[in-house]
Amino acid sequence: MRRNLLILPLVGLLGACIGSPQPPASQRESARQSQSSRPSRAYSRPSPAFGQCLSELSAQHAAFQPLDDKYFGKGCSTVNTVRLSSLASDTASLGLTNLGPVTCTVATGFAGWARFGVDRAAEQILGSRIARIETFGSYNCRNVAGTAKRSGHATANAIDVSGFVLADGRRISVLDDWEQGSGAEKRFLRVVHESACKRFGMVLGPDYNAAHANHFHLEASGGSYCR
Repeated sequence: MRRNLLILPLVGLLGACIGSPQPPASQRESARQSQSSRPSRAYSRPSPAFGQCLSELSAQHAAFQPLDDKYFGKGCSTVNTVRLSSLASDTASLGLTNLGPVTCTVATGFAGWARFGVDRAAEQILGSRIARIETFGSYNCRNVAGTAKRSGHATANAIDVSGFVLADGRRISVLDDWEQGSGAEKRFLRVVHESACKRFGMVLGPDYNAAHANHFHLEASGGSYCR
């Protein structure tokens, strides 16, 4: 009798496990699809090359946050990227707008260009330092316009710069001032465009095509194309 009393609770527990209700198949499939649509992440330690790049970016006095690697499929990813908050000039901190993840390689080139190619040119040509660089963004999972080839933006390896705000309040935009600006404004935009070509493998601007009439496309690549 005592043995039977000990067995009964075990039978009850097993019955509870076997009889636990399962979610409907439709709910299980929905949950599976939701998980598969999320970007996969990599939390491995930074590679030596990425670590070295982060050290170089810190030495440039940029404010940034390293980001986890993400793979979105179909040739789109954000690997070895950072989120830039601000950059340093000779005398101040430069604000940034609309900037998402960028590869560390692009970030270091961008930091050097902002300080030596943009800020100093603004002071020499326009008589005022730069306060902020305006962009149309960086990462975007898309193709090069009119082609089946992935854009540098699909791997966060490019930045689109649309304009510059000076410390004295003036705003110089690629769209408005490349052709219609004052002599000094047009000269400034061409000088900073040319200086970008020394730091990035691909630089595209208004002289390239109509799609770039309102911005400079700055991309880290193994080539050397400036237009």
